[in-house]
Amino acid sequence: MKLNSTELGKVFLAPLSGVADSPFRRICKRLGAETVYSEMVSCEGLTRQNRLSFEILRFHEEEHPIGIQIFGNDPGRMAEAARIVEATHADFIDLNMACPTRKIVAHGAGCALMLQPETARAIAKAVVRATSLPVTAKLRLGWDEDNINVIEFARMLEDVGIKALGIHGRTRKQGFKGRAAWERIAEVKANVSIPVILSGDVREASDVASAFEKTGCDAVMVARGVYGRPWIFRAIHRHLEGKPFNEPAPEQIYKIILDHLDMAIEHYGQSLAAIRFRKHLLWYTRAMPGVVALRPMMSRVRTRTDVVSLLEKIFGKNLSDVRDL
Repeated sequence: MKLNSTELGKVFLAPLSGVADSPFRRICKRLGAETVYSEMVSCEGLTRQNRLSFEILRFHEEEHPIGIQIFGNDPGRMAEAARIVEATHADFIDLNMACPTRKIVAHGAGCALMLQPETARAIAKAVVRATSLPVTAKLRLGWDEDNINVIEFARMLEDVGIKALGIHGRTRKQGFKGRAAWERIAEVKANVSIPVILSGDVREASDVASAFEKTGCDAVMVARGVYGRPWIFRAIHRHLEGKPFNEPAPEQIYKIILDHLDMAIEHYGQSLAAIRFRKHLLWYTRAMPGVVALRPMMSRVRTRTDVVSLLEKIFGKNLSDVRDL
């Protein structure tokens, strides 16, 4: 798998749990994300036929290329989950060895695997053998500052057939605090021959150019910088091309929100879509004047009408004829 090819590009949407569902991925794709990841999905859930786990696997044709990220700590279960993922016709499978959350690491998965290199190796080897899809992995620098082992881990995964590595430039102990150590990602890049995708502290378009320059990475994934700003991908491309980018006008943001909402309704049905959309509504409108007083209402929306009514209070009512971003 070549990350510099026209198939995958250089700017990815990160596998954001609870955020990067199919409707959000579609919005990001339309606004310039070249490759997207699913939310992480449990191998236990997939292999035990859990309905919610299979819900995470759903994606729309326009989301290609898409990687499905799976997590777990049992090589056999992970291999079985990979075979299930392959049947979805995703483009690649990503192994989560980076998640720092307590409920994940408590079960020996996510970043806990960086303390268990033999288990991680067995998982990667089993998944590579189980599927014809390319297999990638996402790592952190290590468990904590006393256990920085990302270079050894990266080499080990390359040896068993992992095709690309996403590296978050923090340790598990850091979580999402402090500065992402891009210089250590540069060290990983210098020590493997497979593509390296940088993650961490990509919040503005200019950060991407800086990441390429400072690390030599092959691609960059955008995570928290995309919350309420899916047009960041369009801004990144303009910046890399040396062209100016104007932040969207209110009427353009209004249209993006409605498009996103309608995709969510199509995907989930109106009631569940409205509930899941609440956090996006807060993010999209956080910088709008006078929005603070409306936030309690955002946490109670249950229908499309509720959302549109709120948007009209924020943006005004005469926004039916707007141009695309």
